[in-house]
This record gives sequence, C-alpha cells and structure tokens, in this order.
Amino acid sequence: MYFNSIDFAVFLPIVFILYWFVTDKNLKLQNALLVVASYVFYGWWDWRFLSLIIFSSLVDYSIGLALKKENSLSKRKGGLLWVSIIINLGFLGFFKYYNFFVESFVEAFSLLGHPIQPNTLNIILPIGISFYTFQTLSYTIDVYKRKLEPTEDIVSFLAFVSFFPQLVAGPIERATNLLPQFYTKRTFHYSKAVDGCRQILWGLF
Repeated sequence: MYFNSIDFAVFLPIVFILYWFVTDKNLKLQNALLVVASYVFYGWWDWRFLSLIIFSSLVDYSIGLALKKENSLSKRKGGLLWVSIIINLGFLGFFKYYNFFVESFVEAFSLLGHPIQPNTLNIILPIGISFYTFQTLSYTIDVYKRKLEPTEDIVSFLAFVSFFPQLVAGPIERATNLLPQFYTKRTFHYSKAVDGCRQILWGLF
C-alpha cells in the first residue's frame, strides 16, 4: 500500500477513527490497533513478507530480554548481540544482494569462457526491509550498551518496529526516541489533526 494510493485514502480514515474514537480510552488497545493496522498496511503489498518483519521483531524482542539477564562482563552478552546482527543483516543481505552476486558470478565466468547456468531464485526485495531491519537492530544495540531498558511489552515493541507512517519510507527511529511514546497515553488535539491533514495534502499535491 502506497501513501498516494486510493487504498491508503480509505485505510487512513478508518484507522484514524478507530484509534481516536473507539480505542481512545485504552492504551493497550490503541497499540494493538496500530500493530494490526501496520501489518495490514505492510501486507497489502505482499502478505508473505509479514513473516519477515514479525520474525525480526520477535528475535530482537527476545534478545533484548535475554541481554537484561546478563551482566556487563558476560561473554554471552556479546554472543547475543552477534546473533541479532547476523540474523538481521543476513536476511537483509540475502534479499538485497543475492541476485546481484549471482549475476556478477555468471558474468565473470562468461568473460573467462566458462558460461554457467546457476540455480537462480526470483528474489523480490521486501519493501521497507532496510528500515525495520536497522530499527530492530538499533534497539538491540541500545539495550546491549545499557542506553535503553529492554521492554517486556511485546505489543508496544511490535508497534515500534512496524509503525506504518514510517515503515516503508523512513526515517529509521531509535528506540530511545519512539518506543517510550507507546507507553504513554496520547491525547487528541484538533489543531494537530488539522495540521497533519494539511501536511498530507501538501505532500500529495
């Protein structure tokens, strides 16, 4: 789903109304709504890639909790960080560079007079994978460096990773900035809503 699509023009008002006028009295419900809405938004393009963002989120959520149990001198602490780095960058590298490297090897062997027919995969780059990969990774790094207390609120964490307004176009948000906002009650301000609509229209036209 793209921001300038008819689908989004229908999607956003529905989420807005549900968020501010149906779930407004319950913070957990608001966060859960954001998670569901963000997954619908992301899965609208290709629902199969939802498994990637969910898996990445669960990995770093779990590693964050595991890091909390380790002291600063623990060797296992560094190992946990490397697990996060390898998994996240491994997925990113595979989807982003697999076809590039395969095609480069084929071309190189052809120039040497040894054409090959590799088993290629029709790899599609999941939209927004760079943004949420580095966002979850930054969370783990901040927890590792003791800059951030790991969250036990999985719904808030899933909302932080998948927050649809910045999921596919950025910017990459540090957990120290965005995550705490899911812990506090939000208040509707008419003037801010009007200003937000004005900026959306300005961006579209």
